[in-house]
Amino acid sequence: MVKRTGLKIFSILVGIGIALLCFEVGATAWLTLRDGKYTSAAKLFTQNTNTFVEAAARESGCRYGDTLFPHPYLAFVHSKGQPCSLRNINNIGLFGEDFPDQRRTDRFVVLLTGGSVAAQLGQMYPKPAPRYLEDELNRNYVSPNGKPFLVLNGGDGAWKQPQQTILFSIYANFVDAVVTLDGYNEQLMIQPGVVSRFELPGNNFLDANPIAAQDGFGKVVVSWMAGRVAAWIQSGFLENSHGAYLLVEGLSQLTTKTDPRTAKLFWEMMKLPQDIYDDPNKLMAHQIEQYRKYIRIMDMTARHYNVKSMFFLQPVPAVDKPLTEEEKRATPDMTYGKRYVGIVRDLETLNEGGIAVRSLLDIYAGEKETIYADSIHAYQAPDGESRGYRIMAARMARDMAQGWDLKAKAKQ
Repeated sequence: MVKRTGLKIFSILVGIGIALLCFEVGATAWLTLRDGKYTSAAKLFTQNTNTFVEAAARESGCRYGDTLFPHPYLAFVHSKGQPCSLRNINNIGLFGEDFPDQRRTDRFVVLLTGGSVAAQLGQMYPKPAPRYLEDELNRNYVSPNGKPFLVLNGGDGAWKQPQQTILFSIYANFVDAVVTLDGYNEQLMIQPGVVSRFELPGNNFLDANPIAAQDGFGKVVVSWMAGRVAAWIQSGFLENSHGAYLLVEGLSQLTTKTDPRTAKLFWEMMKLPQDIYDDPNKLMAHQIEQYRKYIRIMDMTARHYNVKSMFFLQPVPAVDKPLTEEEKRATPDMTYGKRYVGIVRDLETLNEGGIAVRSLLDIYAGEKETIYADSIHAYQAPDGESRGYRIMAARMARDMAQGWDLKAKAKQ
């Protein structure tokens, strides 16, 4: 009797194993046919993400999109006090210190805004994780009002203009200075047929925020549970399974808004004239001019409110840094370098009109060790420390000091 029961259980387990093996083989074959080439499951899981997204997913135990929350002016921020919320979320859904509702007299307040690189430079993690730019300014320079510097973190993953302009417009009369840190995702990866692998896929607000995209408590609960399952699958040994990847894709389809009418409406609202969209040169020129426009708007707003301003353009692995083997694996496509240098040089011409635009392209030129964790973000240790962001903060603080006539502190 016992032997018969054991044999039955063994037969069931063998059957399940064979079924799972067949599912894995079938999933691998299907994904290979669909994509036109074989790609490992581990690469499929990571190709549409980056270290910013991965850090948020690890901390929340959810997918990145599940941490987001709709904002009436900024499109999206992060939820607070919800099942998938991140730590260190402030009163407006961004990271770090609360944003003020009046100008502070005990600090010299600098608003740092941009995308995910700006968010990491401002620091995602709670103290005692370092505030790179704030630490650098307080260590080496005296603020114009003699008070300690406070850097507000106004950056977030997938943010791009005009989100920075809108944020500054809301808080311009409550801060003493504003700096932007962006450039790469703003312009480089928006040509027809070129998709940004660094922030856009899976993180577009309309596609990635199931809570905003669906109504009804039951749907929200299903979305949250499915997101947790997907995050668990990706975080364990199943990251090497094509079947698991296919399951995660299915869960993503289940929990995101797929109404074709909504997609059509969104496309119609955002599309450019066809003659611009069909011509890569016209499209790039149009986008750069849009970017220049937002910088000008921020500069004019800053002047009106007597706020100091500076606009920084991010470094990229494809320009100036001798890459380590690890960095080369993280950045297989280096062909964009020349194009990006051209964009930076174009934007730097704004200096001729008195707008302070500063390039950070060369900040890692002498660095032989690994700085980049992916194709744009610098490595951060679990405690938030980062040599790359320390170097970036030092250069930015130096440029700010020169442009704003900050006095250097006496060396101890």
